[in-house]
Amino acid sequence: MSTTPEPINRVTVEERLFSLVLALIATEIGLTKADILSTVQGYRQRYVHSGDNASLERQFERDKDDIRELGIPLETVEQPDDPGNNRYLRYRIPKGLYELPTDVSFSGDELMLLKLAATVWREGSLSAESRRALTKLNALGGADGDPVLGYAPTLRVRDASFEPLSKAMDRAHVVSFLYLKPGEAAPRRRQVAPRAVVQHESRWHLFGTDLDAGATRTFLLSRIVGPVVVLPDLVAPESGPDAGQTALAELDALSAANVAEIEVLPGSDAAVRLGKRAADASGGAQSTAALVLHYTDLNILADELSGFGPEVLVLSPPALRDAVLDRLLRVRDAHEPLEVRS
Repeated sequence: MSTTPEPINRVTVEERLFSLVLALIATEIGLTKADILSTVQGYRQRYVHSGDNASLERQFERDKDDIRELGIPLETVEQPDDPGNNRYLRYRIPKGLYELPTDVSFSGDELMLLKLAATVWREGSLSAESRRALTKLNALGGADGDPVLGYAPTLRVRDASFEPLSKAMDRAHVVSFLYLKPGEAAPRRRQVAPRAVVQHESRWHLFGTDLDAGATRTFLLSRIVGPVVVLPDLVAPESGPDAGQTALAELDALSAANVAEIEVLPGSDAAVRLGKRAADASGGAQSTAALVLHYTDLNILADELSGFGPEVLVLSPPALRDAVLDRLLRVRDAHEPLEVRS
């Protein structure tokens, strides 16, 4: 067996990430880091058997972050007989979390339009954001081709805790962070063993075992205050391989159980924006002034509804109506003239 890497034929970032995604989707039991570095296109060309592959391993760590930034759920699976041994940690992408719904497909023209929207002109070349978008579109089945010039997409910035939580999850580390719940005056420190970081309703959530509570909890990343601290002296409890699916299933169930009834001013901005998310009992989009919304977090929905001002009237539940009214009253009080306050 050769101990020198293959002659290097340049492999683009898009091709390497695309090959990695395909390899991780194709495996049921997962691939170890050694499996990936020695077999996947873009890594194997530089892999040295029984040699120093430190730089290649660092490249893999960066690529894992890029994959998660695309919204692709990357899971880690420990060996049942050797938990905590990162050498035998396996990586995979659950098919059910990444595949498109069976009733959704893109034609060749539609894929080209999506690529056009994802492409950014920057000094004659694609930006890093565009390369990531094109990688994801190619993974959905689009054919490779020459880049097309277009407009920059709107990019959502990840929460600052995303990267340290993802790394802690990969290494089976317990972490500590300050978490501020709505209505509380000060944040409370939590000790959590991360099990999955998932995106639900355009927001990132941490699903993990709360060591103080002795049970799994879901945390909104935007409510984590300050840095995420690794606690190397604490041992993370074992977790199942389907943590990401469990987290999303629980969030879906929570959303289905929480129902809000509102009225919107016809033709208003609220009617247009909220009407796209509302559905009637038969599953069709609603067009009347009365809307039904499902939600996972009452306070987030209250923040959104209060932003529409008089265009929205909350009918139920009472807790949501009170929360929206409280926000509107605080805005009113904050803008009262000084002479009125005195």
